Amino acid sequence: MTTIPDISEIKIVECPRDAMQGILDFIPTNEKVSYINALLKVGFHTLDCGSFVSPKIIPQMRDTEEVLDSIDLSNSSTLLSVIIANGRGADEAVKYKQVQNLGFPFSISETFQKRNTNKSIIESIDTVKYILDVCSANDKQMVVYISMGFGNPYGDEWNAGIVSDWIGKLADLGVKQFSISDTVGVSNEQSIEAVFSKFKNNDQTLDIGAHFHTTQDAWEGKIKSAYAQGCKKFDGAIRGFGGCPMAKDDLVGNMPTERLLDFFSNDVLQLNLEEFQNSVLLADQLFKNYL
Repeated sequence: MTTIPDISEIKIVECPRDAMQGILDFIPTNEKVSYINALLKVGFHTLDCGSFVSPKIIPQMRDTEEVLDSIDLSNSSTLLSVIIANGRGADEAVKYKQVQNLGFPFSISETFQKRNTNKSIIESIDTVKYILDVCSANDKQMVVYISMGFGNPYGDEWNAGIVSDWIGKLADLGVKQFSISDTVGVSNEQSIEAVFSKFKNNDQTLDIGAHFHTTQDAWEGKIKSAYAQGCKKFDGAIRGFGGCPMAKDDLVGNMPTERLLDFFSNDVLQLNLEEFQNSVLLADQLFKNYL
């Protein structure tokens, strides 16, 4: 029997980092800060707001430290998350008390894992262990992003059982939070159902969310399929801006946050709609200037 979560438990993770990171022209730090400050007023559960990775890989995010030092958290209960790619990034990220979550991309596609982290999947297990230790020592939480979670364009083997097996192995190490990522937009309703059905009897010790990339006409089916199998945490980006610059060039966009709002309604999400609309206007202006 399918376990559908209490709709009041739905969590939205807004991802300005993912929206910005592939933009070639550098967005000035003060403009990033203004945008993130606006998002902090909306009432999202979490903001994925920056990354501690090599600026040679993601130059757009080279000012994450300055951004974190400049944003205003005084009237916000939103959690902050940053992406890291290795132990060095974890060591840097945990210095910031503003940050609660460290996100680590763990691809179940061998090809993509090597492209994204310069390590094999097996080698990345040691990195996961190290990051878990660093997080534990600094009162942070690790979130593992299962990238290429619904397939890959490289011909690497994929099925829902592989996703489930890897989440099980990582959970045995101590990882409690996951986001299954449709990195190149290859998922459909059937593959989403197959993946999330593996966790429908989850006893709530694991927090397993969805990070979808989608076309404009496929968003509803993707949300519905994950939700029907018990998913209660969804990543989004206003207007669907962004994608993953480490994958192929013709990426579809992120899940538009406004579509999540359409699906669940604000009676459930309890966002500040005035501040949300203000953030949409800021996003339109910001991304128009730099895309």
